[in-house]
Amino acid sequence: MSRRILPNCSTRSASGWLKWRWFIGVCLLLAVLIAPAAQARTATATIQRIGTGLATLERVQVRLVWPKDAASGHLQLRVGHLVAPSLGYDFRDLDWRCPLTRTADGAWRCEGDLRAGRGPALRFGIDLGVAHTDAWLVRGESRIDVRRQAAAPDDTRIDLTRVPLAWTQALLAQAWSDARLTRGQGDARLVVSAPAKGPVRVAGPLNLRGVGLETADASIAADNLGGRFALDMRFAETSTRIDLDGALQGGELLAAGAYVALPPTPIGLRVSAIGDAGGWRLPTLRWDDGSSLRIDGHAGVAPDGALRTLDLALDSDDLSPVAERYLSAWLGSFGLGKLRLGGALQARVRLDAGALRGVDAHFDDVAVVEPEGRFAFEGIEGDLRFSTDAPVEGLIGWRGGRLYGLDFGAVGLPLRSADGAVELREPASVPLAGGALRFERFRLQPPIGDRPTQAGFALDVEDLDLGTLAKSLGLPAFRGTLAGRIPDARYADDRLVFEGGLETDVFDGRVRVASLAMERPFGVAPTLSADLTLDDLDLLAVTEVFDFGSISGRLDGRIDGLRLVDWTATAFDADLHTQPRRGVKQRISQRAVQNISSVGDASFVTSLQGKLIGLFDDFGYRRIGIACRLRNQVCDMSGLEGGSGSGAGGFTIVEGSGVPRLNVVGFNRRVDWPTLVERLQAVGSGDLKPVVE
Repeated sequence: MSRRILPNCSTRSASGWLKWRWFIGVCLLLAVLIAPAAQARTATATIQRIGTGLATLERVQVRLVWPKDAASGHLQLRVGHLVAPSLGYDFRDLDWRCPLTRTADGAWRCEGDLRAGRGPALRFGIDLGVAHTDAWLVRGESRIDVRRQAAAPDDTRIDLTRVPLAWTQALLAQAWSDARLTRGQGDARLVVSAPAKGPVRVAGPLNLRGVGLETADASIAADNLGGRFALDMRFAETSTRIDLDGALQGGELLAAGAYVALPPTPIGLRVSAIGDAGGWRLPTLRWDDGSSLRIDGHAGVAPDGALRTLDLALDSDDLSPVAERYLSAWLGSFGLGKLRLGGALQARVRLDAGALRGVDAHFDDVAVVEPEGRFAFEGIEGDLRFSTDAPVEGLIGWRGGRLYGLDFGAVGLPLRSADGAVELREPASVPLAGGALRFERFRLQPPIGDRPTQAGFALDVEDLDLGTLAKSLGLPAFRGTLAGRIPDARYADDRLVFEGGLETDVFDGRVRVASLAMERPFGVAPTLSADLTLDDLDLLAVTEVFDFGSISGRLDGRIDGLRLVDWTATAFDADLHTQPRRGVKQRISQRAVQNISSVGDASFVTSLQGKLIGLFDDFGYRRIGIACRLRNQVCDMSGLEGGSGSGAGGFTIVEGSGVPRLNVVGFNRRVDWPTLVERLQAVGSGDLKPVVE
């Protein structure tokens, strides 16, 4: 059904059929006209203006045709302009025609088609009795019934049955000009009181089904809402008051970026709102979703709909439904749409001038679990406090958790907050992988106004066991420790940048990590970038761990511009090579030679016949070197500078020494990166079959 029922009505009166009841005031004139009409064939009346408590009618014409000796007459009523400013209705060119009869009890009755301009006809009827006046408006299964009692002339009762909510758009616009009803039906038994002095009042029970609503800027929207409420609206000359008390049942809500998927069970809702030229005050806000979430508070809204003030007390005895029911949209913006919660929480949140001013939260055995394994916190206990004014203190901790598969231990964090930031009162250590992460300082500034979220910390990495880290991350069984210091790390605009660096003592050598940064660390497709330096690694230990065959010697190198997207390499510039060390043998096994050849599309040559290769277990070498520049899923390969045997466009990977003298030469300088990774994985599992040329 189209929202605009009457094409010739003003935009504010698009569906305000409720105001048809004001025809009753005009139709009362019939009592004056009927007596002479019984003798005359035609009676007419023209009234320039009629005023009532709520509405004004202009250019009113009433015409009654009653044939002589007939049992009924024919009534025509025309109104040039009907307006009810306090309720927002405005109609033009109304035309109602009906047969007029007198009932057995002496009442006058008339029912016929009602049109506005060239719009579609509705069925409108009126029954004028001595003690009452009844009117009804019907279109299909939708019906409005109006009754006025002579004993209570200021009150009008209105019953709505299956009425499209679009018909009440003008009434809504009086209280909320930016909102538009898009769908839904309602039933109601309302009493409209319009005393000569005092506000107009509309009150009674209201039942809604399938409600759809949206604001002009789409910041607030609802779909398929249902509910039962007690409604009380008062329209004074300079202010409006609305009280709504009842329960929502089913549907979806979107407000201020928060998406709420309502359960089929009823949720208690109570709202009191007082509006004037300065905006809206909401002295009562109450939401009751049982043990999941209870909210009590008050708020203030500017004339443009912006939130001015908010003070809410939240209480949840069971957080498990809260993430999916109330936080999915907000969490989804961080890639955490499947986050699971548990435990209990009590909190108070205060906003002023549209910005967060204070938070007091108490956690009771709370669990936060990211089901894809990125992080988890278990047994969160304590108090978290935030203030933009005077300093406040709190203590919060947890029993344990996981970060990207790494288990960490219990910790307590003593916190202080002032001037819109939360920081550690003293250093704190988080047990991890046989060592610890020691935070010398930590400071978090949540978003306030136009200021985005910012954070900073200083961190000591104390002797993390590489074997434990590797096992948790599904890597080969490395041996060694990870240690280092990050004197300053900063988080802003969803990017985490580390100053300083980390050093790893591994494979009897050292790996240094510099220029470390992360984008979207807890969001969708986290990205890590870094520069790595390899210094004096024991190649024999490296190749044994990766089950590549044995190579003895010492390895140096660099991996610059490393970029991992969702922990998959997408770019780097790597150069790995051996360095002779006094007293260190440089030997490479036959299996290692064959794996290098098979993985890198290389070939090996020797001074002896190729068929004699199998007679030797290993070979001496002078140098090994390989480089790869990864861009757009293609690895540009190169090898040793000035290596022998690399003519005809090839490049030397292994330069042999001694007898038999063996060189490994690569010819394919552009290698598909996914294929190369697949071959390396096959080597580790023993599934790659060597190719010997």
